[in-house]
Amino acid sequence: MTNNADIVQRGWEAVAQGDWDTLIADYTEDMIFVVPGQNDVHEGKAAFRSILENLGEALPPGFEITSLRNIGSDDEVVSILEWTSDKVPDGSQLAVLFKFTGDKVHEERWFVDTEQWKAAF
Repeated sequence: MTNNADIVQRGWEAVAQGDWDTLIADYTEDMIFVVPGQNDVHEGKAAFRSILENLGEALPPGFEITSLRNIGSDDEVVSILEWTSDKVPDGSQLAVLFKFTGDKVHEERWFVDTEQWKAAF
């Protein structure tokens, strides 16, 4: 049986492959995506897909995930990412909260040091 942490892991693997169809299949139609800063909320799969298709613009230049671990398995899963970028070569961390309805993500919310994030661009 697949638990929700496995679904999140599958999603990160789909992102690494640029496989948006596989990723989006695990989200509800009315999902929300909240980007760093918490004030920028995107609603629905179409809005999420648009962000994914322009991912290069949303991430700092040279962004790379160097470590990933998922915590939780039921209604909420948190991914802790260690990352580097061109302007943050020593790396940093961020967290992504995934909230589930059954086996589908209905909310994805990124928690980032916004000052560092802005400086990474």
